Amino acid sequence: MNEIAYLCVATAAGLALGALFFGGLWWTTKKGMRSDQPALWFVGSLIARTSVVLVCLYYVSDDDWQRIFAYLVGFIIARLILLRLFSFASFSQETQHGS
Repeated sequence: MNEIAYLCVATAAGLALGALFFGGLWWTTKKGMRSDQPALWFVGSLIARTSVVLVCLYYVSDDDWQRIFAYLVGFIIARLILLRLFSFASFSQETQHGS
């Protein structure tokens, strides 16, 4: 029973960090495209986002492949959710500007 709780925590951590990673990517894209130095934004953001995700994966996994898998499942689910939300938001902005 205790292992199920750990898997749920790993999945929740994957969801949260996936949202942080891909939300940060979206934010970086918005800021970087308006910046005078976009490479600095993109490289700095990539290093920061990847570092946070990998450090958290290290602590959540505790050398258990099942926890790593649960974390990655949560991470991918967060990506799918944000992809749907961001594409819907851009679609609704395009339809408003087209009218």
